[in-house]
This record gives sequence, C-alpha cells and structure tokens, in this order.
Amino acid sequence: MLTLTRPEGAPPRDFDLTRRGVAASFFAGYAAAGLGATAEPIHTDEAGLVVETVHFPSAGFSLPAYLARPEAGGRFPTILVVSEVFGIHDYIRDVCRRLAKLGYVALAPAFFVRVGDPAPLQDINAVIKIVAQASDQQVMGDVGAALTFLKAQPFVDRTKMAVTGFCWGGGVTWLACETFTDFKAGVVWYGRMVPPPGSPTDPNRMWPVAGVSHLHGPVLGLYGGRDPLAAAVPAMRDALAAAHRTSSEIVVYPDAGHGFHADYRSSYNAADAEDGWRRMLAFFSENGVAPKAFRPR
Repeated sequence: MLTLTRPEGAPPRDFDLTRRGVAASFFAGYAAAGLGATAEPIHTDEAGLVVETVHFPSAGFSLPAYLARPEAGGRFPTILVVSEVFGIHDYIRDVCRRLAKLGYVALAPAFFVRVGDPAPLQDINAVIKIVAQASDQQVMGDVGAALTFLKAQPFVDRTKMAVTGFCWGGGVTWLACETFTDFKAGVVWYGRMVPPPGSPTDPNRMWPVAGVSHLHGPVLGLYGGRDPLAAAVPAMRDALAAAHRTSSEIVVYPDAGHGFHADYRSSYNAADAEDGWRRMLAFFSENGVAPKAFRPR
C-alpha cells in the first residue's frame, strides 16, 4: 500500500523548461488561485521512479507533459491524468507520482500551455480566460496525441490504459472515454456532465451526458453532495441506464464539496478523498488496468 507523507522544508523542485522554449515558471508550485491558507499538501517522493517532462507533437505544437513511472524495467499499465483548470502544478504532479509508486505510468499533458500557464495566476477570471481557449476539439486531439506518444514507449503496456481527471479534467475524462477505444476505464473526480444552467447553445461544445451511448469503457464518477455539479447526477444516471451502460456508476459523498480530493485547497476532505482513491484503484483493477502486484483492499 502506498504511504503518503506531508512535506517538510523546501517545496519540491521546479522543472526548468527554458531549453524547450517554455518559461522557467511553467510547472512550478501549487495553483495560486486555489491554494488554501492552512493547506498541508501531500508530497510523494521520487524514490524508485523516473520523473521527467516530455514533449510530443499535437496539431503542429510540441505539447509538454509531466511523466512519472517506475524505475524498474518492463511494461506497465498507464493512466492519463487530466488536470483541473489550474494546469500541471504540484498537486497534479504528486498524483502522477502516487500512481507511479503503485506501478503505473502516469502522464499529465499541459493542455493550456498554447495560451499560458494558469497555475501562477491569483485571479480566477484570468485562469478561466486561458482555459476557455482550449476547445473540446483541441483537447481531444491532444488526448489522441498523448495516446500515440504513450503507445510508442517501451515502458507502456498498451493493452492496459485508463484515464482519470479532476474538475475540468473530470469532464474531459468523460469525453475521452466516449471518444477513444484505448481507455479500458475512466475515473471522474467531480467533472461537469451537463451544460451550466442558462448557458447559450454552442454546437461546438461536447457535453458528456449527450455522448454516453458512445462510451467505449466504463466510467466511475466521484462527486460531492455539496457540489452544485452533483445536481446533474440523476440526469447522468438516467442517461447511462438508457444507453445500457450498466458497468458505469456514480458515487456521491454527501458531506463533500467540489474539489474534495485537492489536498492543497480548503475543500479537501481527507476521508472521502482516501475512499475515492481506493475506489479508483479498485475500478481500474476490475477493468483490467492494474499493476501485477496490485491487491485492492
């Protein structure tokens, strides 16, 4: 079982990407707009891991991504990790290392970097402006490019691939499982499923509730009962039932709010985050995406 420890002393090292033409501040620190004043984020060390920033082509752009994997040789099951609106900051990198410690390859692409890095920004409106420019079509193209990159790596078991995502990334996880046959399972952490109330109709937007009949792999949704996004759970459950996607399920934690897994935020709920993590690993295992040594509790 993976043991997670609290950080002491200096924060984890930043990744200097200036040689690749990306600002040195990229991939640095916790999200400024979301960091809780009294937060004590979990920190997972790099012992026994290979941790690096990689690049792969996507629509004529060299897309950076954070990669963590076991140091040992061989091919490993792989999880695509999709960030919240804050991009690839310390929390998302730590999630990748947690998965790598368990025997997974974990890759977190930087979907927003064409426009900017939202992590250092304190103004949430400025963050949203960056995120809004990442269209569903661009993001699905980037997911496809990430899959192409991963399947070419000698350390990836291409028959065992799954996806998980948080908040914005949760919505992307639904869409990825509706779009790509490569994902044998997906785990959604409080991702949007339906259009926001009163939002204008946009024919270019892809909403998960409209595409559940196209799900290629089962999805586990993890939502907080105090999160406004959970209001869409009944509609999504109905859509899944109507599409006969009975292997997908949604779990609601009554006392949790939005972002309950985000240990750097005031919304963090340790008990529900731990239970959700356990459910995620068991769900991956049940659907054939687990390291050989993994034994669900």
